[in-house]
Amino acid sequence: MQPSPQVLRPAVPPSTELQTVVELTGARLSGVGAGELSGVVITGIEQRSNAVQAGDLFAGLAGAHAHGARFAADAVERGAVAVLTDAAGAELIGSLSVPVLVRENPRAVLGELSASIYGNPSQRLQVLGITGTSGKTTTSYLVEAGLSAAGLRTALIGTIETRIGGQRVPSALTTPEAPQLHAMFALMVEQGVQAVVMEVSSHALALGRVDGVRFAVGAFTNLSQDHLDFHADFEDYYAAKRKLFVPDSHTPLSQTSSSWSVAAQTCVICVDDAWGRRLAREVGGRAPVVAVSTGLGPVAEGAEPDWSAVAVTTLDGGEQQFTAVGPGVRGQVSPEPSAAAADSAPVVKLDVRLRLPGRYNIANGLLAIAVCAAAGVDPRVAARALAEVDVPGRMQRVDCGQDFLAVVDYAHKPAAVESVIATLREYLKGSNGRLAVVVGAGGDRDAGKRPLMGATAARGAELVIITDDNPRSEDPAAIRAAVGAGALGMAESERGEVTEIGDRAAAIAAAVDWARSGDVVLVAGKGHETGQEIAGVKYPFDDREVLAEALCRRSAPDDKDLTVS
Repeated sequence: MQPSPQVLRPAVPPSTELQTVVELTGARLSGVGAGELSGVVITGIEQRSNAVQAGDLFAGLAGAHAHGARFAADAVERGAVAVLTDAAGAELIGSLSVPVLVRENPRAVLGELSASIYGNPSQRLQVLGITGTSGKTTTSYLVEAGLSAAGLRTALIGTIETRIGGQRVPSALTTPEAPQLHAMFALMVEQGVQAVVMEVSSHALALGRVDGVRFAVGAFTNLSQDHLDFHADFEDYYAAKRKLFVPDSHTPLSQTSSSWSVAAQTCVICVDDAWGRRLAREVGGRAPVVAVSTGLGPVAEGAEPDWSAVAVTTLDGGEQQFTAVGPGVRGQVSPEPSAAAADSAPVVKLDVRLRLPGRYNIANGLLAIAVCAAAGVDPRVAARALAEVDVPGRMQRVDCGQDFLAVVDYAHKPAAVESVIATLREYLKGSNGRLAVVVGAGGDRDAGKRPLMGATAARGAELVIITDDNPRSEDPAAIRAAVGAGALGMAESERGEVTEIGDRAAAIAAAVDWARSGDVVLVAGKGHETGQEIAGVKYPFDDREVLAEALCRRSAPDDKDLTVS
């Protein structure tokens, strides 16, 4: 048997009779034990055979490379009391000592079935889902800080980690599969969690990982090119994100079951880009819409945002402050309202300070305040809490006493690279400082963005060092060539110097050696990640640690203390 992965489940799970599962799914029975339903009780559900626990229903699903039903015998040996699969899976299983439930496309009911087996835990939580291309992680951290400041017991599910109270678990997926997600929700309920902030990826929405989740609030950050290896095109990518806000036609597991659409009850949408403005229109009257804008994009007449950012100021060290203007409620109206405003809706004006640089983080901060307000938190409390938030691997400074700025950021798509470079160029404004960017692209992912990333970096930096990111199963040299083609495809007068160093540690060291006083070194792409995947093997690698080592070697290796802030 393979070793069991770490599993987060309630200590005292609810029990569901197998007959109820049969009725909910409409499955037919097959295999040995088909007529022996009496007394069979389900206490969990799992699609990973090596994570099965005694009392589980094992879901043997068709996968991209293998059918999960091939592992049914292993699941039963570990304690599964029944198996759910499709007709092809039933043929693969053959004879088993437990009942086999057969249903066409079992993945279509996996989310709601998981919710039912764990007692529909998201109904007893305030679940706040955040989707979009960039900013999900940062916004999630900011929202959680605002909720915690209001005295709520919170949980966080996302790219960097899953956190329930004080317990941290590294995340393999931005959004877990449905059985793990609902099991975690049940554990959260058991531990007294009141509000959950979770990133919701387009993969999760398209593949049904969040089916059966009752979202109190859904938030949208922005949309730009990413994941077009998975989605057919931009429209398909947008359609997946849209599921969090606009319900698909949906047939519940049974007419009497407590099923619901994924679509959130309240929608908070940043309308700075065309996709956000379109989404706000398409939500229409289905649910309350809270529009958020930093003023970067055009706003249609009569469609002024509910929350806006004004008086944006960059402070020493890259921190920012702005005034958030939004709908006031009793006790939250700004003092001395004007006579013209006396007859209109009350307005609240909040002074907000962020440790995070970049105009895009103004959007993230404003969105976070609006989400907290939609969740019933006093926005003044939430706004104060944002000032203390740092996000691992997002514009994270690394300091070893050097006389230039060194930053690690997770930017791994063209728009994100462009935004980070724009922020750092703003930092350099008025000085003779130069910018070096270390950048690559991941293997087995959207190949179309590779030349775009190269071109974006070359356009904004004096030095671009193209290196390996996570090549995964692809040829690293071919990925570098695609990024380099975009960089070198620009006229020399429009770009900086471009070089290629495949070894990522050597590339980072070269950028550090190039830098002089007043410059900026940006290491982009991996952010918080602590491994580099090459040819199916994940090697330990943390950009922050590697950058710190290079900086300290340059500065004074024997007497300088490194700081990652």
